[in-house]
Amino acid sequence: MDIPWEERGWERLSPRAGRCRLPGWDATAGLVAGDTGVLLYDTGSTPREGAALRADVAALLGPGRPVTHVALSHPHFDHVLGTAAFAEAEVYGAVGVAELLARSGGALYEDAVREGVDAAEAAEARDALVLPGHGVSGELTLDLGDARVLLANVGPGHTAHDLALLVPAGEGAAPVLFCGDLVEESGEPQAGPDAITARWPASLDRLLALGGEDAVYVPGHGAVVDAAFVRAQRDALAVRFGVSL
Repeated sequence: MDIPWEERGWERLSPRAGRCRLPGWDATAGLVAGDTGVLLYDTGSTPREGAALRADVAALLGPGRPVTHVALSHPHFDHVLGTAAFAEAEVYGAVGVAELLARSGGALYEDAVREGVDAAEAAEARDALVLPGHGVSGELTLDLGDARVLLANVGPGHTAHDLALLVPAGEGAAPVLFCGDLVEESGEPQAGPDAITARWPASLDRLLALGGEDAVYVPGHGAVVDAAFVRAQRDALAVRFGVSL
């Protein structure tokens, strides 16, 4: 499959997977394209940003191959508020995240506005908030046709509901592991009031066990990294939060 990722500002990570770095907060949106299914990992910070991602997918894959699955890495505004643009998709999150989002629309709106999202756009996103219909506890394999991917509930850490996406090795490519904000490259990992800091280092151990030494690790913000970076960030988090490894 010869998809012109770079022409749309996307970074191709394997024959089936790629990602873009969204403007504003440098958040990752990931894409995995199988022949019968297409998965998007995170949807951006507003319905407008979600619609732009939808247009990108149509340009990359053709209008007959829409997003069929959405996986949300964690319940923060810059990763979930574009989901309404994918009304036909099955939406997945870590178990419990749907219930959290159902009672957090106001907080997501306030966070978005505080971080610079236009108030009217943030209100539209709040009112159109999509809740995951599928909660992932442990691991879940999704069949996209000629591509199979693994959703893994690897938290808690950055939040109480952290979901990773593993695209296994294949076609001569290394595994690709989308980490959400458990891993950040463009700055120090952000620990808000919903972070479970005592268990964050262990969640990075789970990521390393999933991806192994050869995986491409895709952080929630910033450039792709390797296992050594994830291991070093785990060690730094342990020191920062007083956690014994």
